[in-house]
Amino acid sequence: MIIFVGLTEKNKKMEQPFIYGKKAENEFFTDREQEVNHLVGNFKGLVNTVLVSPRRWGKTSLVNKAMSIMTKDKQYYVAYLDIFNCRTEEQFYKTYINTILQASTSKLDDFLALVRRYVGSVGPKISLSDNGRAMEVSLGLDFKEKQYSEDEILDLPQRIAQEKGKKFIVCIDEFQNVGEYAESLAFQRKLRSHWQLHNSVCYCLYGSKRHMLLDIFGNYEMPFYKFGDIVFLEKIAEDKWVPFITGKFKQTGKRISKELALLIVRKVEAHPYYVQQLAHQVWLRTNGECSEETVVAAHESLVCQLNLLFSNLLDSLTPKQINFLHAVADGVSNFSAKETLISYDLGTSSNIKNLRNAMLQRDLIDVLPKRKIELQDPLFAYWLKPATKTDNRQRREVRI
Repeated sequence: MIIFVGLTEKNKKMEQPFIYGKKAENEFFTDREQEVNHLVGNFKGLVNTVLVSPRRWGKTSLVNKAMSIMTKDKQYYVAYLDIFNCRTEEQFYKTYINTILQASTSKLDDFLALVRRYVGSVGPKISLSDNGRAMEVSLGLDFKEKQYSEDEILDLPQRIAQEKGKKFIVCIDEFQNVGEYAESLAFQRKLRSHWQLHNSVCYCLYGSKRHMLLDIFGNYEMPFYKFGDIVFLEKIAEDKWVPFITGKFKQTGKRISKELALLIVRKVEAHPYYVQQLAHQVWLRTNGECSEETVVAAHESLVCQLNLLFSNLLDSLTPKQINFLHAVADGVSNFSAKETLISYDLGTSSNIKNLRNAMLQRDLIDVLPKRKIELQDPLFAYWLKPATKTDNRQRREVRI
C-alpha cells in the first residue's frame, strides 16, 4: 500500500510542477541548452541527425524543443511523425505523406492544392469534429488501395521545399521500427537512396531502442551507415537539476534545500524520467519544508510501486539471465573470470556473449565505452542489489 504523507487539499489544487511520462515543454523542459543549440544548428545547416540514448532520457522532449524554435522561422517547414504504430512499409508511407502535407499548410484550399499537385492519385480526406467550442477540420489522405508511387512520396518534402523556396525538417520518432519490416534492408536502401539526394531537407531520426538504432546507423554493412551526425544524448548534469528542483518547490510555496534536491538526483542516478517522478513524489509529501526522511520515504515508495513490474520481468527470464543481471547490478566488469562464473552461476565463459546479447535485445542493459555494462534502469538496479544472495521468492518479500 502506498501512503502519501502530508498530502493536503492545498497540494491537490496546486498545479503539478514536475512532468514525466510525456513530452516536457516550456517551463517543464530542463536545461539541455547545449543539445538544443546543437540540434537547431544541424537543422539550420540541413545536417541529417541521428539521436541516440537509452529510453526515457528525454529525446522526444529535446527534439520537440528544437522543432518549436524552428517553427518560428518561416523559411522552414517542420514535420514530426511517430512511426511506433507503423508495422509495415505501407503504413509508413501513409503516415509519411499525410504528415509532410499537413506540415506544409494548415489551410484547406492549400491542402487540396498540394494533394492535386503532388499526389493526385490519392484522394483527400477531410473530417470535421466538434470539440465543444468550435468545429475543427482534420486534413488527410484516403488510401482505399495502393494508387501511389513510393518514389513520389519519398521525394515529396524535397519537391515542396524547392518549389516553395523553403527548407524542410523531417523528424521521425521510433525509427528503429523500420528494422523490423519485411524486406527491411531493401526498404532502408530505398529510403537512403532518396534522402541522401535531398539538398533542401534534413532528417532527424531517433527512437527508444538504442541497440537497434546503433545497428542501423553504426554498422558499416547497413544502408544508413554514416547517414548523418550521430548525437549521443548524455544525462542532464546534477548542477542543472538542483536549481530546477529547488525552483519548482519555491514556485509552489514549498522549500527544499540544495542538498536534498541533489539527493533526489543521486537516488535515481540522474535518470531524467525518474528525477522528475521522484521529485514529484517528494513534492506531494512535503508541507512547507522538505526533510531527508521525506526523500528517503518517497524513494522507497517509488521502488515499491515498481515491485510487481520488476518481479514480472524476472519471471520472463531464465535463471542464468537473472544471475547475469545480478552481476551487472553488482558492478562486475570481468564476466568471464572463473570466480565470477562460479559466484553468479553463469555457466561457461562462452555463454556470456549470449547472455549479454539477450539482455541487450530486451533493452535491460547498455554497453558503454570500454565495454562497461550497466543496467538501463537505475531503480531496477537498486531493486536487484539487496537480492543478490537470495532467491526470487525472498527478493519479493524484501521489497513488498
